[in-house]
Amino acid sequence: VLTDINLEIPAGSTIALVGPTGVGKTTLVSLIPRFYDVTQGSVFIDGVDVRDIALEQLHQSVSMVLQDVFLFHGTVRENILFGKPDATEEEIIRAAQIANAAEFIDQMPHGYDTLIGERGVKLSGGQKQRLSIARAVLKDSPILILDEATSSVDTETELLIQQALERLIKGRTTIIIAHRLSTVRNADRIVALEGAKIVEAGTHEELLAEKGLYYKLYTAQQQLY
Repeated sequence: VLTDINLEIPAGSTIALVGPTGVGKTTLVSLIPRFYDVTQGSVFIDGVDVRDIALEQLHQSVSMVLQDVFLFHGTVRENILFGKPDATEEEIIRAAQIANAAEFIDQMPHGYDTLIGERGVKLSGGQKQRLSIARAVLKDSPILILDEATSSVDTETELLIQQALERLIKGRTTIIIAHRLSTVRNADRIVALEGAKIVEAGTHEELLAEKGLYYKLYTAQQQLY
């Protein structure tokens, strides 16, 4: 799926991965928590091969906010606590506030003790995403992966989620996958993939000036919105 990938991400920086659907962006980030293992080469965190790190320790170091949020049948509190089972009530509420979720939780019939149904069927897409962000806030991992985190919500909800993500990103090494390129223009570095390889990398302004793949994708989207 991916060949000749050579990518270094400085600690504390925000990197965006862009490119056509099916090019391997999600596969690339899935190598970090070892959902897949590489068949050649290595993936390192702070100079240590991820295959030499205990899985539990590795997974504690990585938080993910995905397009398809997984929530289980239980209360709002239990779903947020999944990020850190021993968290205090104050930590749960603070995480919900940072994730712009506290307001809608407070309006629910039993607040944090409201049952949300299997896979969160009683919640909207934007509410599910904000619970997922609250979970990541509570987990407080140094590495954060955002995979299409705002793709399936309306504009007003996207703004709330974007604000929450900006708070979550601070002080972390963050990798963002996004088709909506307006959400990644402030990344420290944008990496464009095509044909299983990295074809260009740079800031938003640098890549627009190059008039390559990123320029084509970005200008096409500007015409749509």
